[in-house]
Amino acid sequence: MKTNLKFIFWPRSIAVIGASTRAGSVGQATFANILMNGYTGIVYPVNPTVRSVLGVKAYPSVLHIPDEVDLALIIVPAPAVPEVIEECGQKNVKGAVILTAGFKEIGESGLKLERRVKEIAQKHNVALIGPNCFGIINSDHRVRLVATFGKAVPQDGNIAFITQSGAVGVTALEYAQAEGIGLSKFVSIGNKADINENDLLEYLSDDEQTKVIILYLEDLVEPKGFLRVARAVTGEIGKPILAIKAGRTTEGAKAASSHTGALAGSDEAYNAFLHQCGIIRVDTVSELFDYAKAFSGQPLPKSRKVAILTNAGGLGIMATDSVIRNGLNFSKFSDLTKEKMRQFMPSSANLNNPVDVLGDSDEKRYSQALKAVLEDENVDGIVAIWTPTLMAETKTVAEEISKLAPNYNKPIMGCLLSLENTKEVIQTLWKAKIPYYPFPEIAAKALANMCYFSDWIKRPRTDVKIYDDVDKNQVRAIIEIARKRTSSAILEPEGYKILSAYKLPVLPNALVKDEQEAITKAKEIGYPCVLKIVSLDILHKTDVGGVITDINNDEELLLKFREMREHIKQFKPDAKIEGYLIQKMAEKGVETIMGIKKDPQFGSLIMFGMGGIYVEVLRDVSFRITPIRELAALHMIEDIKGYKILKGFRGKGPADIAAVEESLQRLSQLAMDFPEFTEIDINPYMVYEQGKGAFAIDARFLL
Repeated sequence: MKTNLKFIFWPRSIAVIGASTRAGSVGQATFANILMNGYTGIVYPVNPTVRSVLGVKAYPSVLHIPDEVDLALIIVPAPAVPEVIEECGQKNVKGAVILTAGFKEIGESGLKLERRVKEIAQKHNVALIGPNCFGIINSDHRVRLVATFGKAVPQDGNIAFITQSGAVGVTALEYAQAEGIGLSKFVSIGNKADINENDLLEYLSDDEQTKVIILYLEDLVEPKGFLRVARAVTGEIGKPILAIKAGRTTEGAKAASSHTGALAGSDEAYNAFLHQCGIIRVDTVSELFDYAKAFSGQPLPKSRKVAILTNAGGLGIMATDSVIRNGLNFSKFSDLTKEKMRQFMPSSANLNNPVDVLGDSDEKRYSQALKAVLEDENVDGIVAIWTPTLMAETKTVAEEISKLAPNYNKPIMGCLLSLENTKEVIQTLWKAKIPYYPFPEIAAKALANMCYFSDWIKRPRTDVKIYDDVDKNQVRAIIEIARKRTSSAILEPEGYKILSAYKLPVLPNALVKDEQEAITKAKEIGYPCVLKIVSLDILHKTDVGGVITDINNDEELLLKFREMREHIKQFKPDAKIEGYLIQKMAEKGVETIMGIKKDPQFGSLIMFGMGGIYVEVLRDVSFRITPIRELAALHMIEDIKGYKILKGFRGKGPADIAAVEESLQRLSQLAMDFPEFTEIDINPYMVYEQGKGAFAIDARFLL
């Protein structure tokens, strides 16, 4: 981490280099924001062409300022920035924020200029944010630094926001101000020439003012470093991180020849990566703040057991659907809780979860019901719903909720529907740090995210298991042979040898050249068997009749061998045939798929899912970045919808999940040991009943 970051957020003095007297300019707006929003330090305008800016004496350069300067805000034309940074270095300025654009975002010339600026900053140990950024904010009353050129000034809070996009930052600040959401820090990082998201996460991990971190990302400078820091922030320190990662569509992902490659687009890689960081990914700015509010104000739930309290049955039903859909569980009230409610509830009221206090309820009945539910040990989170009636003002109900909430260490999501005095309701709830949501679905989702993060913190920790019974030399030898070929591809029989070298189970098989050798090997392996074509020119064997299954004797094998040979000549006459594979016919089991895809940013991505020919249609798969830890292998299996089948379904016993876990870990180790593999596709990977293992039925490797 850059040690000088503290001078960027807590500067005793600031030089605004490029401060201007021109109304509407970035230089004037930035200087005015610092000057007019209560900055507790000293701010110096720097401009060689004017005597003062907004009544404050100006200096021709930072070198002319008589006192020490901790932070420089730089708003000069891009070609002048290197000279300005050099002067900052000579002045012993600790940090700089370059708002100026015109660097790598404009092309090669801008990139060269940016590199020059970075070199000068590093030479003088100047911590640098930007260039091409919107600025920074530290809302803490002890410094009250607003160093941006925008209009929105957020109130003091405990949410820190890091954004790669200045425009998104402007929008987010406007939204936070309108919603009354307080921020501890705001940083627009722009081109990330020096300080990046990793440095800022590390800084914020120890920041006492920050309880929640939210991010807008377009790319990552150093993913492995980000993973290390983010896991420490979310797991060890326990600060939640929520993120928007722009670019969710698959159009940007290159088509690949294997199933794994076709499924593993850049967005899947980011999903897996952020999941392994413990980061909650969202799609919109409103979601970013909706969920951050819950983390900001409420305690984490101890479990997923949730209660709903409402005065409107329809909204209670909607909330129920949302609670279940988001993976939460309905609390079952104790007899004591029901007895308490009988004393003040009408006989027609529902005393079970969700609790409906009925439409004629006033604030007193609602408050009594809320108190009874909060006191129930089976309840660890509440969605409190109220719809306007003539019986009680919504603000009055909000006041009752706010009185009760601080007495219980349980999260409450406020869903008080009111269009007349919404702002007052929001403010009333927020005095008790209760987040307000206009609809129950958003409240349920916010509570579900809190439960997810609570589970993440409490999860058992496991390490990456290293198997020492693998044969790296065998794999290395096969790769060397493949490198000598024109296509540098791996033949299917070679692929099985690679899997065997890492103790991934494969069926007995043999490569043969002619009919007689096929019969000899089939007898050794045993019938029934499978016959496959082996050719680097045929990627999908089934498309050209290159796979024949369930061959039961010599005569049938001879017939099928000749049929396949003729079929290949007809449909793929130019294919170079390396031979034919005789393989033991697999017994019926559960078809799954596992594979590896090399991602340009994250390295090897491992996949698991339900296999067979429909894998690309159903897309029931999960991903992780390698290496995977022991529990991650199990979680990959549990993440897919087909996990219900693997657990045992409709009278069938559970599958050998332990065998799948081990194979995933061994495949992960193979990918880490040999990054030369760009794709590995094992489909199907047939899984049998518990204790009976699993086998790789088909495997493809690409270098």
